[in-house]
Amino acid sequence: MADSTTPMHPDERLRRPSGIRSLRLGDTKVSYVPDGDVRLRPLRLLPDSSDTTWAAHPEYLDDTGHLVGSVGALLVEHGDRALLIDAGFGPQTYGSPDGPLHTVRGGALPDGLAELGRRPQDIEAVAFTHLHADHLGWACEPLLGHAEFLVSAPEWDRRDLLVEQGMGAQAAALAPRVRTVADGEEVFPGVRVRITPGHTVGHAEYVVTGGGRRLIAFGDAMHSPIQASRPDWSSGFDHDLTATAGHRHRLVAELAEPHTLGFGVHFADVVFGRVRHEGDGPAWRPVDA
Repeated sequence: MADSTTPMHPDERLRRPSGIRSLRLGDTKVSYVPDGDVRLRPLRLLPDSSDTTWAAHPEYLDDTGHLVGSVGALLVEHGDRALLIDAGFGPQTYGSPDGPLHTVRGGALPDGLAELGRRPQDIEAVAFTHLHADHLGWACEPLLGHAEFLVSAPEWDRRDLLVEQGMGAQAAALAPRVRTVADGEEVFPGVRVRITPGHTVGHAEYVVTGGGRRLIAFGDAMHSPIQASRPDWSSGFDHDLTATAGHRHRLVAELAEPHTLGFGVHFADVVFGRVRHEGDGPAWRPVDA
């Protein structure tokens, strides 16, 4: 990370996790609330990539060769109401000796909410894109124990998969406050869920509409901005590689449409952006926030 006396190349920001970012969609404000960061093994995360891929894109990697990502939540505010989409990783750190994940750490989300002028008790509901640990962390803590938890019906129907993954305690903690939601349902003013299986059996996206624009919070349909250029590349975390690749092609096309923005929760310092067709094809272009 550059110091205050060193100019930062525009792509340098891809190497560090994001701070708070906010956008206005008419009467609705959306803000990325950081919880922490994740370091990933790029060839394990995206098995169809190669050393040549990453040599051509050093802006995505840290000095040790790990892909830099972010973990956190999207705060949606409409009037005096507030919704969170996902809930970060929570106050913990975890490392894995192999596989796509190297390390992930959380803990910053409460400070981010405070900086945005929100108390935890202001959050009326948490809408989950899916039930992986880096998306439900704070929902298993007292911080958000008052909120309603919105989960797509097919994702909750297969909560046995959480138990198989050693997350039975988290499933039990969520259960009393879960309300399942259906495809197309409006879960908050201007926010609709759409169920997009692939990354998990009931993965969901949330479309936030206001002021003549829409924002697609696409969860883990993409883990890295490079997938906007290579939508055929599924991740090592995906449940159904074919389904998620097919959806990602459609998503990338949609993100190139007028008045459409995307939110990639793992996209380091470029969480808000749009797709532009330039040169060899589509590419993620960050939106300053």
